[in-house]
Amino acid sequence: MKKLILTLIASLGLLAGAHAAEGGIAWDKAPNKTNDVAALQNGAKLFVNYCLGCHSAAFMRYNRLQDIGITEQQIKDNLLFTTDKVGETMKANIDARQAKDWFGATPPDLTLVARSRAGHGGTGADYLYTYLRTYYRDETKATGWNNLAFPSVAMPHALWELQGERRPVYTKVEQHGHEVDVFKGWEQVTPGTMTPLQYDQAVGDLVGYLEWMAEPAQNTRVRIGVWVLLFLSMAVVFVWRLNAAFWKDVK
Repeated sequence: MKKLILTLIASLGLLAGAHAAEGGIAWDKAPNKTNDVAALQNGAKLFVNYCLGCHSAAFMRYNRLQDIGITEQQIKDNLLFTTDKVGETMKANIDARQAKDWFGATPPDLTLVARSRAGHGGTGADYLYTYLRTYYRDETKATGWNNLAFPSVAMPHALWELQGERRPVYTKVEQHGHEVDVFKGWEQVTPGTMTPLQYDQAVGDLVGYLEWMAEPAQNTRVRIGVWVLLFLSMAVVFVWRLNAAFWKDVK
């Protein structure tokens, strides 16, 4: 029995190690900004300026941004490309075939990415929040960039001007009789236009927008759900008392 338990523990350890290797580092918890209108508006601006050049959001129309307080005129003035109309879906400017030739893969649609990327490490928002904050320079890659959350990623660092260039720092730790490199932190090689704190906040806004875009009605759904539960709770009490009154004289 003892041998069996030790074997199971070792197997679990190997599985955990395999998951960590497959998904890179552990995911950080993303801030919840789906109720923060100002953050969502900033996230929408970042998405249009830095993501929409290569990635489409084929299930999201520009005029849906009015749900987060952006007026139709503001959409036309600040977020639309020249040939787009406010009622159209968000389409990437890049040609899909050219993108595949340049990056080795067609950039995926991002409408539902915040929901589809959930995994054993956390929610899709957690993954995106970690992914967008763990890029680093790697001259061995065709794009010149790599990522701790997605090793050997084909996508270059779209936000590098904001974050600057960084290099991961590792420390050697002995595990099972072997020395392995464990991620310790970051070394800033060149500064970006934002401080690390400002960049984290900006990424939080962008991820919040991606999370909202994946289900724009989620906040309404939650609010309605709370009222429905309150109504049902009151109805249960009423029905219970009515039932007691009906049966009290029945023997």
